[in-house]
Amino acid sequence: MSTPSFIIDLKSAGKKFFRNWIFRNVVFQSEQGQKISVIGPNGSGKSTFLQVLAGYESLSEGSVSFSRNGKEVSRENIFRHISIAAPYLELIEEYTLEEIVRFHFQFKQPVKQFSTDEIIELIQLENSKDKVFKYFSSGMKQRVRLGLAILSDVDMVLLDEPLSNLDKSGANWYHELAGNYLADKTVVVGSNQNEAEYFFCGRSINIADYK
Repeated sequence: MSTPSFIIDLKSAGKKFFRNWIFRNVVFQSEQGQKISVIGPNGSGKSTFLQVLAGYESLSEGSVSFSRNGKEVSRENIFRHISIAAPYLELIEEYTLEEIVRFHFQFKQPVKQFSTDEIIELIQLENSKDKVFKYFSSGMKQRVRLGLAILSDVDMVLLDEPLSNLDKSGANWYHELAGNYLADKTVVVGSNQNEAEYFFCGRSINIADYK
């Protein structure tokens, strides 16, 4: 079975907050299976750009379209095809880890039809299965965000500064998880020029070039 082709197409795309342009005149089209880094210093617009790709933010000028196998995907259904992990994305603090995983996969399918327990094992937090999320360390929370995004059966994965709050062991875990489960997916990684975050990317965009 061939891999579905999910494409995001931005034309003359610009985004501003109040009078300040975050980026302008971006022309971007993803290709199925590409691995793309979006680099730039803090405050350059990386996170905003990824949120546009995820359908969370609308543009101030230009256009963005989403299609799968040549058919338009409505904004309401983008979530079925894209997963995103970012340090600023909140999960339900009052849920246990098991409840968070079950809740997430009500809306997406897991890769390889993994069970909840298998997902938690891959995140390497088996001993915290029944622990309430608000009591997790920042590094544990980041593992959960990354695990849910990477282990979702979607066409595109967006990772915003994936090594945030991860120690060396966490970084090694991220590298292994990415290597095992992102090969066939389109991936966009936002990074403050930390090559360890986008080591597998073959295409790069410097968002600071679009001001």
